[in-house]
Amino acid sequence: MTVRSFKEALRTTDEIDLTVTGRRTGRQITLPVWFDQEDDKLYLVPVKGTESHWYKNVRKTPTVRLRADDATLTTRATPLTDQGRIQAVVQRFRDKYGDDQVRSYYSKLDAAVEIPLS
Repeated sequence: MTVRSFKEALRTTDEIDLTVTGRRTGRQITLPVWFDQEDDKLYLVPVKGTESHWYKNVRKTPTVRLRADDATLTTRATPLTDQGRIQAVVQRFRDKYGDDQVRSYYSKLDAAVEIPLS
């Protein structure tokens, strides 16, 4: 699957499937996540911040697989460390999904992940 096909599939969904490698088990774990796209970058925010298991897994093994509808993409995720950038991503989530939804689903907003789409 090409990056172009994946980007086209992102246009028709608000949720994608993220597959990470378990840091202890080495098994593939897939879960649905919200995302925000800015140009050639995709951003994810873990619902429990730095305590989220998938976030810890990405820190150990940054290669991830993403699926939007029938389009898939395997790439590397980079955890953001600058709190200003993290808060900017969180604000984009609030703008896209609504502040009330972000508050109800996200218990800790201290982490975000950037994924290149190029």
